Amino acid sequence: MKKLGAALLMGLDDEAARAKELILAELSFDHDMTIQVFEVTIRLLGGLLSAYQMDGDPRFLELAVDLADRMLPAFDTPTGMPYVRVNLATGATEWTENNPAEIGTLTLEFGLLSRLTGDPRYFDAATKGVTELHRRRSALGLVGTVIDVETGQWQNVESHVSGMIDSYYEYLLKAWLLFDDDDFRHMWEGSRDAINRHLAMEVDGSLWYGRVDMESGETTAAISGALDAFLPAVLALGGDLDRAARLMDSVHLMWTTFDVEPESFDFTTMEVIHPGYPLRPEAIESAYYLFVLTGDERYRDMGRDIFHRIVRWTRVEHGFAHLVDVRTKKKDDAMESFFLAETLKYAYLLADPSAIEFDEVVFNTEAHPLRPVRR
Repeated sequence: MKKLGAALLMGLDDEAARAKELILAELSFDHDMTIQVFEVTIRLLGGLLSAYQMDGDPRFLELAVDLADRMLPAFDTPTGMPYVRVNLATGATEWTENNPAEIGTLTLEFGLLSRLTGDPRYFDAATKGVTELHRRRSALGLVGTVIDVETGQWQNVESHVSGMIDSYYEYLLKAWLLFDDDDFRHMWEGSRDAINRHLAMEVDGSLWYGRVDMESGETTAAISGALDAFLPAVLALGGDLDRAARLMDSVHLMWTTFDVEPESFDFTTMEVIHPGYPLRPEAIESAYYLFVLTGDERYRDMGRDIFHRIVRWTRVEHGFAHLVDVRTKKKDDAMESFFLAETLKYAYLLADPSAIEFDEVVFNTEAHPLRPVRR
């Protein structure tokens, strides 16, 4: 799916045709295997929907329906918030402890499938899950890190914008934009105001978003890192270009301080906490959004600088490698699929924004472009 989407976007017709032939001939979801709902949704379901909209072949939509039908049992919980894992053949579910990112980052894909098929079940299921999660926010308007989907009780009350929460905020905004849905607009605006009020911190003139207790607002950690770098893009897309610009400066500072961004670090001491770099895309993604939305060349320069650092330190003979430690630049024998689907795609789009009409699509969190389908 990643190769097909990238080939279609880049106008590589022969490569796209070969990828399409392989997918339609070989891809099947009729397997007795347990999958993670969030990961399969953003990668495969999102990829199939994007391919259908870009290519037009109804077989992509048929595969998307089959896959979504097999994942629907995950939403059969007392709260409506989905289990983490589901078996594609039996519908058996696993893992009651989920997080806002995995609960909230399903609405674009399931919602678009409902719009394309006229079947409301998919959007209704995903929307109920995220609405029930949002309903359990604190009096400060914040969500925690882990929640039990059967009891609705928070298991970890630390609030932040990093992994396990990050794309929850992204999809509140993007669901409003993709579906012109006022409920999502209200959820986004309230959540945006809450994180700006309680998580934003300034250190030596730089803007960061830290971690607090969702109930009290008391600071629990001054930690940021690679996954947090999605936020400038989301703030910019939501219209707050001033705050997005300041936060993008902090993201670039993270890169120039360590030469490659670490997974996490303390922004009050600039000491690394988790030193790895698994080829994440968020920094280049934010540079792309800010460049397109402002036309300011300095964001393209930032993205170019980040990309050159990635090439310098991670390029190997047959691909690109994770860094075990950004301080030593020691490599690991691994390359995540999101490097191809997102990091390189956003680098390409930053170099050639004309490859796609930015105003006509909403990118899902795996960088698959989705087009609005109005009722």
